[in-house]
Amino acid sequence: MSQRINTKIREASKKAVAVIALFAFALPFAGCAKKEEGAKWKINIPGLDGSLCGAPIYIAYENGYFKEEGFDVTLISADTETRKIGLNNGTIPIVNGDFQFFPSMEEGVNTVVVDKLHDGCIKIVVRPDSEIKSPEDLKNLKIGVDEIGGTPHQVASVWLENAGISARQEDHQVEFLPFADGNLELEALYKGDIDAAAMWDPLASVAEKAGKVKTILNITTDEPFAGKSCCFLYASRKVYEENPEEIAALLRAYRKAQDFINKNPEQAVDIIIKGKYSQIEDRELAVELITSYNYPSYEQRANNEFNVKDDVRYFAQQLYDIGYLKTDADTYTSKYFVEVNVDGGK
Repeated sequence: MSQRINTKIREASKKAVAVIALFAFALPFAGCAKKEEGAKWKINIPGLDGSLCGAPIYIAYENGYFKEEGFDVTLISADTETRKIGLNNGTIPIVNGDFQFFPSMEEGVNTVVVDKLHDGCIKIVVRPDSEIKSPEDLKNLKIGVDEIGGTPHQVASVWLENAGISARQEDHQVEFLPFADGNLELEALYKGDIDAAAMWDPLASVAEKAGKVKTILNITTDEPFAGKSCCFLYASRKVYEENPEEIAALLRAYRKAQDFINKNPEQAVDIIIKGKYSQIEDRELAVELITSYNYPSYEQRANNEFNVKDDVRYFAQQLYDIGYLKTDADTYTSKYFVEVNVDGGK
């Protein structure tokens, strides 16, 4: 299995590294405006992508948790490549992201996993009248994704490969079709141009509630993803090694926000909708989703009810088994996961 390398993912990762090298000298000067009075650090954090699952960023910002920890934060829009560049040279100290980052880290993006963010947030959906129920039913069919190598593509690939169906394009057992816009992906599904759609929430859940699709895989509740973190917090290795106190302070702010969301999901949704941080407008559905993502509370952390390192190892193993990683799971985890002392850095 370890020889089954997805060449498109490799090429994309190498291009990302090339871009990082090209712009490494351009970004260090970003964010040099005067810090807010009393702030220890002025930083940029990607937090304007409209996703509901980025809730801890919005809550930490609105509730003042970043400020309490000494940060003057500017929320910015940043695509995947911009995030990688910022992490690589330290101009963006932390981002939330899914295990889509894992291959890029192996290819040279200078970052480490420092915490979990939440569970869930990706579904595979089909038309309401479809007879597709299992990964085996998808053999020889077309699956929509946001991009080849993106997390919905990886989720679908892991699901298929665990059922003995090759997810490699060259084997022609399934065909993945990329759609840059999730609404276009749904339209293709409705028209029959694709047979299933692997999608981020909230689009999939909004369509499901409207009766336009039905879910055949929900990674919050279904194997082999149930109870595992799909999204992690990634810190710039450069910032972590040079100033571990900054990363520790950021994690304290995120954890305050996660605890708040865990205990006050309705209030959190009201803050998010009022601030127009997410594309979702259905308050009831937003509360349902944000609750299902299992943002950890302080009590859950104290009781060791989840283990970030184990989740990193788990997904590293899944990606290694289908050829998306070249490094075995134990070696990968020891190299790219760090346990941060939130009371003092390293």
